[in-house]
Amino acid sequence: MTHQESKLQRQCVQWFRLQFPHLTLFAIPNGGRRGKVEAAIMKGEGVLAGVADLFLMLSTMEYNGLFIEMKTSDGRQSDSQREFERKVIENGYCYKICRTFEEFRDLIMCYTKSFCW
Repeated sequence: MTHQESKLQRQCVQWFRLQFPHLTLFAIPNGGRRGKVEAAIMKGEGVLAGVADLFLMLSTMEYNGLFIEMKTSDGRQSDSQREFERKVIENGYCYKICRTFEEFRDLIMCYTKSFCW
């Protein structure tokens, strides 16, 4: 995750926690540079390439939960991220990419009320 993506994600999570303290949104720390030993340990613990950055643990009438991938305006999904998205959708979850705070806010507002997309 780039510093810009990290800054965006922190802003989004901070807003979410203030707006929805009763809901569970959590980060999935898959990215980042690690040494070989730490990377091997994390892989053994279940870290998986391509997993989205955030998960909203809220089922709806249509979805089992919401995975969110944070990207900058010019960020692109990797092959493993596209494969993860495919699996998410096949298993009844929603998957969205957010590139701005406004996209994140609108997604959360729609997802928590009803579906707007």
